[in-house]
Amino acid sequence: MPSQINTDSLKKAEVSTELAKTMINQAIQQSAANPQLAEEALKQASQEIAQAQTMVSQVQSTIQTQQQQQQQQQQQSK
Repeated sequence: MPSQINTDSLKKAEVSTELAKTMINQAIQQSAANPQLAEEALKQASQEIAQAQTMVSQVQSTIQTQQQQQQQQQQQSK
């Protein structure tokens, strides 16, 4: 039984990281002219990164659980 990876979660994580990248670039560009705007962009980027990490961790956990179940099934069938 092949493992099923939740590609939707991974795509959402990818979008979050791209958004974070954009926000970080904006923060760099705004840092001299508007430090408060730059700080806000960095805060939002941090939140996007945390969200992406959570989604990736959930997918990793699902994969590990599926692998453990497969190993148990293989051991039981021996």
